[in-house]
Amino acid sequence: MAIVSIDPRDATPIYAQLERALRAAIATGRLQPGDQLPTVRQLAVELKVNANTVARVYAELERADVIETRRGVGSFVGAGGRAEARSAGEKAKRLRAFATHMLSEAERSGFTVDEVLAELGEHRDEASH
Repeated sequence: MAIVSIDPRDATPIYAQLERALRAAIATGRLQPGDQLPTVRQLAVELKVNANTVARVYAELERADVIETRRGVGSFVGAGGRAEARSAGEKAKRLRAFATHMLSEAERSGFTVDEVLAELGEHRDEASH
């Protein structure tokens, strides 16, 4: 299973969806500093996207000090990956945007807010065991 997902029906460009998803995974703690990311090729195959798209996102995240690439070893979530969530205001703003996007996707898929919250609660319970 891929560490992130993209929606080919979304009008947002795939590279933007992928970058946003990786940043969200880091900001929410799903990916921790030091975690190794899939190779460009692995993630491209899993998401069924062009490898150049994944490489572009990895390069952008590396320039932003969110990830670091060690030649011959791979790409890892950098210590600076959590730094982008430094300010509480910025983090709250990003969380609101994430929630808005998630709820609009849920509505488009025919799910109610209560159904989404129930599913999130189940995931939280599973993760705590």
